[in-house]
Amino acid sequence: MDETVLLVGGGGREHAIARALTDSDVTLYACASNRNPGIARLAAGFKTLDETHPTAVVTYATEINATLAVIGPEAPLESGVVDALEEAGVYAFGPRETEARIETDKAFQRRFMAEHDIPGCPDFATFEEMDAACEYIDSYDGDLAVKPAGLTGGKGVRVTGDQITKEEAKAYLRESEYTRVVLEERLVGEEFTVQAFVANGEFRVSPAVQDHKRAYEGDEGPNTGGMGSYSAEDDLLPFMTAKDYADAVSIIDQVVDALKGYKGTLYGQFMLTAEGVKVVEFNARFGDPEAMNTLPVLETPLLDVLKAARDGEPLPELTFTQQATVCKYAVPAGYPTDPSAGAEITIDEDSAGEALLFYASVDERDDGIYTTTSRAFAVVGRAENIETAEEIAEEALAVAGEKGLHVRHDIGTPELVQQRIDHIETLR
Repeated sequence: MDETVLLVGGGGREHAIARALTDSDVTLYACASNRNPGIARLAAGFKTLDETHPTAVVTYATEINATLAVIGPEAPLESGVVDALEEAGVYAFGPRETEARIETDKAFQRRFMAEHDIPGCPDFATFEEMDAACEYIDSYDGDLAVKPAGLTGGKGVRVTGDQITKEEAKAYLRESEYTRVVLEERLVGEEFTVQAFVANGEFRVSPAVQDHKRAYEGDEGPNTGGMGSYSAEDDLLPFMTAKDYADAVSIIDQVVDALKGYKGTLYGQFMLTAEGVKVVEFNARFGDPEAMNTLPVLETPLLDVLKAARDGEPLPELTFTQQATVCKYAVPAGYPTDPSAGAEITIDEDSAGEALLFYASVDERDDGIYTTTSRAFAVVGRAENIETAEEIAEEALAVAGEKGLHVRHDIGTPELVQQRIDHIETLR
């Protein structure tokens, strides 16, 4: 039986999912608040709607007789879209609202790790009163990561001793409208991500990826949703050992076991420190941009994974091409603090060359493609090594010409990768 798959979400991550699904014999439909031209081109139908509105999503799923659904972003998970789809008889690959709290509630996430003795949990404290949080900042001997407990699109975290002073951290909390925050010890090291497909009490992992959160080259500026990322031709990154990767996978194993019944993608964001692998956070979906590194080198059909998850069968073993990847995002000027939206951009797809082009948070209208306040598009180079993949991605950035978009050109370059290696060698 052919599958009719509904994809929820309209970003670069979802474009990567759509491309991976249409490599199989599926009829794809999609819905999102913005019309992503890359997804719309691959789909038999595209509905513009509020993807955080469960009734709207279920109505569309019913109209198209969906046999499977894949949820891309975190906001629909938090709003209970998976719960609503399942009540309507549509299998959704993604966690229910309560299970998604592993991402959507950082206070719950840390308490969960502590209660289940999950390794890699830093020292932390949670607060509902900002005055009490400020007192804790004053009393803490060391630097802290200041994290709003809820979703902030990767832009809410502030780190003392790195981005801001303790006085600035207190001002940040007092000026915010946050009702709950997590304060935890600052982790020093190199971040990396391991994403896992989870269903039926088991999981399958993908190669490690390193995302670049800072807006500007040299890891300067505010945090973003991710300016780009890279992976190597095997499971490891150049600064990692096989044990580092195995330790991260072991943590994922223990989380899956403790969550009991979780299904969907579990994204572990880790910090490799002088003391070993620590947990920065967990996400309940594919990473963005990390999905654009992982899915293009996944040889196992994504549809096979989804069908096995739905049918209660063992998940297939995953195979990946032995290729490195480099992803670079183009974002509106001023992103993330004061992005300019509504600019028309013209994409010359033919000039992408060997790279893959993924449309992200743009809106296709009758008269053209326009930027929103978030990331516009990404290019991904694939090659036998990181250096060549970076060159392919860099050349492909010409697809948008000179349109005032901002890019971190240093992602994946030999110089920046070597800095990561040197940093870990110093820490060890």
